[in-house]
Amino acid sequence: MTVQFDHTIVHARDNRESAAFLAGILGLEVGPEWGPFVPVAVDNGVTLDFASVPAESVVPQHYAFLVSDEEFDAALARITADGVTYFADPAMKLVGEINHHHGGRGLYFLDPAGHGMEIITRPYGSH
Repeated sequence: MTVQFDHTIVHARDNRESAAFLAGILGLEVGPEWGPFVPVAVDNGVTLDFASVPAESVVPQHYAFLVSDEEFDAALARITADGVTYFADPAMKLVGEINHHHGGRGLYFLDPAGHGMEIITRPYGSH
């Protein structure tokens, strides 16, 4: 058997809110609650299990998602329609812009718990 990444736990102030937010942006489904977790599975079988913790316990992390050009367009449309602020850079200075790194497109936004989310259409180093 090869080693594969299966799941990670994402701390949130409200696990349902954060799971629904990410699933909505990416066009994914929120899975059924499992114990203290609300899961969002991505297409390569990895699951982000959102867990509610006290707000002061949330340490912002970074999560990046590789998407197709069509999925990027759809996610950007949902981000814009929902009024979510997005950035071209991880320092979050280039507001309302996207980047064109590695021959693709990318952007960053924050989830309700303050985690940095990124969507890209080309893997880093692919250009």
